[in-house]
Amino acid sequence: MVISLKKFLTGFYSGKRVFVTGHTGFKGSWLALWLTHMGAKVYGYSLNPPTNPSLFDEAKVAERLAGHTVGDIRDLGKLTAAVKEARPEVVLHLAAQPLVRLSYAQPRETYEVNVMGTVNLLEAVRACDSVRVCQIITSDKCYENREWVYPYRENDPMGGFDPYSNSKGCAELVVSAYRRSFFSPEQISKQGLSLGVSVASSRAGNVIGGGDWAEDRIIPDCVRALQKGAAIPVRNPVAIRPWQHVLEPLSGYLTLAAKQGAEPATFADAFNFGPPPASNINVGQIVQKVLKVWGSGTWDDLSQHEAAKGAVHEAKFLKLDATKAVSLLDWHPRLSVDEAIEYTIGWYRARHAGGFDAARFTLEQIDRYWRNDE
Repeated sequence: MVISLKKFLTGFYSGKRVFVTGHTGFKGSWLALWLTHMGAKVYGYSLNPPTNPSLFDEAKVAERLAGHTVGDIRDLGKLTAAVKEARPEVVLHLAAQPLVRLSYAQPRETYEVNVMGTVNLLEAVRACDSVRVCQIITSDKCYENREWVYPYRENDPMGGFDPYSNSKGCAELVVSAYRRSFFSPEQISKQGLSLGVSVASSRAGNVIGGGDWAEDRIIPDCVRALQKGAAIPVRNPVAIRPWQHVLEPLSGYLTLAAKQGAEPATFADAFNFGPPPASNINVGQIVQKVLKVWGSGTWDDLSQHEAAKGAVHEAKFLKLDATKAVSLLDWHPRLSVDEAIEYTIGWYRARHAGGFDAARFTLEQIDRYWRNDE
């Protein structure tokens, strides 16, 4: 008998105590809403929302949480105290400095947050005996990008050209070392999950969705320009990325954590969550799809201008191989790139029209996504 995604996830998370770092960010807010929608008791730890506007504020996510701590993951003492107070069974670590271009301006902070923040989170988990499942969310950019046509697999080398990408590769190495040193799957197999923690890591592609207002991301750049009636500025129209709606990787994270809970040793590993091959298209194609759904607008190719003024390096080609997740987790992407754009731009258009309830609309999209399995 095939169990729907909704029944599977709700069955695991209902009543669970879940600690989420980075819950005030774009992905973190979607994740917190989804978890509370399933009846989980969510405890968040993060800085204040990184953008204004923010999904966290507009959807009033804080009102749905069992606990909300404003804190920096570089503060080991405060982070450890928050984890101990929450006494979670599941920990999902999303807090990060997430922008490539910002990492060139703030390389030290990027490494402190993305590498030492991961170390601190794992130390806090070590200090809390209630935790049974821990998942570190990194990035598709953790791989040593050779600009080749092949999608990257979980056993490909870590690397990264820019400070952000490299910091995510470093974070993956931290997870691997901690897993082998302190959270050994072999020991869990011998002793059972009651005496150990299943530690996994997740790597997702370029995520789009309603409520993202970050700088230097193509969808927010599109929406800001369209709302003003201006041409969309496009720095690198030929860059190919694995585009996916935010619900796709989040469903992967949630599925993996639930599988970790059921078979902790088996799923204490790294997993890619990427879109189907047809969703690996370039930025220019994404912008054209956005304009079609929005119904109007134009865009400007700034690539020659950026090159002339000495733009920072950004990868031109990147794909993920999600075969492992499909085969071992029975996870699969449910939305085509056109559906992902429709979900995303539909969210922003509804907001732009006025009278918008961010929480209700976001939860309606989650329910709509679930219905794909029913």
